[in-house]
Amino acid sequence: MTQPRQATVAEQRARAAALKAQQERFAAESAAFEKKRKTRKRLLIGGGVTVGIVALVAIWYAAASPSNVTAQCTDQNNVIVDDDYCSDSYYRSHGGYSSGGFIYIGGSSYRYNYGGSGVVGQKAVGGSYTIPKGANVSTKSGTSIQRGGFGVSSGSSSSGG
Repeated sequence: MTQPRQATVAEQRARAAALKAQQERFAAESAAFEKKRKTRKRLLIGGGVTVGIVALVAIWYAAASPSNVTAQCTDQNNVIVDDDYCSDSYYRSHGGYSSGGFIYIGGSSYRYNYGGSGVVGQKAVGGSYTIPKGANVSTKSGTSIQRGGFGVSSGSSSSGG
C-alpha cells in the first residue's frame, strides 16, 4: 500500500485560505441572518406597539366623545308636556322660577327627563331625572340644554339639573 504524499507548502496555503474564506462566509451569513432576525423582531414589536396605541386612542376617543341625549319636559306626574314649560323664557314670562332642577309655574312643577321615551300627553318611559355628565343634551325641538365633552358643560344652568 502506498502512503499519501505530504502536501506541498502551496497546497497547505491554498487549503488554509479556502478554510478561512469558508469561515468568513459563514460568519457573514450568520451576521446577516442575525441582523434580519433583529429587524424582523423590531418590526413585530413596533407593529404590536402601534396596534396597541391605535386601540388605546380609539378607546379614549370613544370614551371622550359625548353621547347625544334627548330631554323631554315632564310635569309633576311624569307626563310629557310641551318643551316650552321647561324653557327659561317661558317660565319667567309666566311668573315662574327654577330651583334644584324643578321649574315652578303657578301651582305646577316641571322638570326634564333625560333619555326617556314617549310623546306629549303620555308618561315618560325610562330615562333619568339626573342630567348626564359629558353628554350633548337637547330637546326634541332642537334646543340645546347642555354641551358635552371632557366634563365641561355650558348652556342654561337653570333649565334642568
